[in-house]
Amino acid sequence: MTVLNRTTKPKTVLSEDARRELAGMGLDDSAARLAAQRIDGIDAVPGRDLIPRHPMEAPDVLNEAYEYDKPSSFSRGMRVELPGATMLFISGTASVDEKGDTVYEGDFAAQCLRTFRNLTRLLAAENASWHDIVRTTCYIRDIERDYDVFNEVRTMFMGGIGLKPLPASTAIQARICRSDLLVEIEAIAIVPRK
Repeated sequence: MTVLNRTTKPKTVLSEDARRELAGMGLDDSAARLAAQRIDGIDAVPGRDLIPRHPMEAPDVLNEAYEYDKPSSFSRGMRVELPGATMLFISGTASVDEKGDTVYEGDFAAQCLRTFRNLTRLLAAENASWHDIVRTTCYIRDIERDYDVFNEVRTMFMGGIGLKPLPASTAIQARICRSDLLVEIEAIAIVPRK
């Protein structure tokens, strides 16, 4: 898969079909041109306001995905302002450090706890906590092998912070973006406005 973003040129040669799809949106495969182009029909709808939204960041524990050695085009999370509340949509977060490197390779429990730490810092950066999370989706590389450990570590962590009620949650076996990552968690939080 080729990621086209504002700082990299595609390393994969795009097929004619892929080029045709880009052309259908008024684009070509030049990353420099992509950064400067506005796409008709993909822009904001004229005359309609957008819900205010802002990227979430916690650079003290993890960097932005577009800053990786192999950049990826997503934000760590998105803060969305709604009447009466702010919603936080946190992207899949894993056991990576502030340089974007995987930490605790092969240690499922340590990776799980680092993931919780990264999520905790993203929440704190938005003046939120685990007590604001309403939903998590948990991706586990090998669910048959690691689910019991995952559930034990998650129960220990959530009990340790006094989380009640527990958020809705689903665990899914999935191939995670890196072969050395064993768990990845995304979350949705709702923070009331004062």
